[in-house]
Amino acid sequence: MRLLLRAAGGATVAALVSAPAEAAHPMSYLSGFGAKAYPVVALTWGLIIISAVVLLICTVLVAVGAWRRRVSPSGETPAAGVALVPVRRGPSGLGWLSLAVGVSFVVLLGSLVWTVVVLAAVTGPPRPAKLTIEVTGQQWWWKARYLNKENPSAILTTANEIHIPTGEPVRIKLIGGDVIHSFWVPPLTGKTDTIPGQVNETWLEAEKPGRYRGQCTEFCGWQHAHMALFVVAEPRAEFDKWYLDQLQPAAAPKGEAVRGENRFVFRCGACHTVRGTEAGGTVAPDLTHLMSRATIAAGTLPNTVAYLSGWIANPQTIKPGNHMPDLYLSGPELQDIRSFLLTLK
Repeated sequence: MRLLLRAAGGATVAALVSAPAEAAHPMSYLSGFGAKAYPVVALTWGLIIISAVVLLICTVLVAVGAWRRRVSPSGETPAAGVALVPVRRGPSGLGWLSLAVGVSFVVLLGSLVWTVVVLAAVTGPPRPAKLTIEVTGQQWWWKARYLNKENPSAILTTANEIHIPTGEPVRIKLIGGDVIHSFWVPPLTGKTDTIPGQVNETWLEAEKPGRYRGQCTEFCGWQHAHMALFVVAEPRAEFDKWYLDQLQPAAAPKGEAVRGENRFVFRCGACHTVRGTEAGGTVAPDLTHLMSRATIAAGTLPNTVAYLSGWIANPQTIKPGNHMPDLYLSGPELQDIRSFLLTLK
């Protein structure tokens, strides 16, 4: 998209700015973009409005009570420091008290029923879906495995960035890889725990294309706050193209990237997989198409050359406690491995 910027002197300067392919939505629970999120968002706004009305009523009553307490029975304002002791019994407030209790009971009962209805809607059995994704929570990243019973060769494994087609329910099977985590993408779906030893199921659906941020919401250790994920919703045609591209092995490197591949396999291949090479580790994210992702380190850093270099050189400085060790790479080793990783598109 071309933007025209006018300088102070009146000259027009043209600047090229690439527009994102999809809108980026912040991690907010006050707006929803899918069928499963709408009931939760409506309940959230309803409870916020009820709470605000109750707070307003209480504030007004306290203010009125405080003002009336300052006026003596004779209508005279007491002198400073003099406390008034009422000597006459005023009218009974039992009627007002009964009214307040009744209204409170009705409101609380209505909120309870509404909450139960929403919980039943969002925790019910997953809707029928063409696409099933197995998501495993790890310390501190997300492994996404696209299942395909009819064609096992089309099973795809990626990390931290989950692509889905818009307008279609997607079944999510959740597994805890080490400790309990919690999968939450508030614009699309509610929270569901990933528990070691069992499989929990949920579903989500995005009505509009976009990039929706999610987060682990169950404290799972040191880097719990840096365990983000992104759901990228796109039209079916674009999703199919992305899926087919992701199924392809890494392109054969050229030039100095060939040396980088050898060094990557030797130094990193025991943990990471890059399909098409001898790197076949399974304890860390699959990096076959690393450069197609917008972030690294589970949403901690943007996926740029500078941040990628810093992450490879010393991951413990950026994300202390994570399971990627400091490899103490020399300058040439770092440059070679980075050159290879930059070819993984």
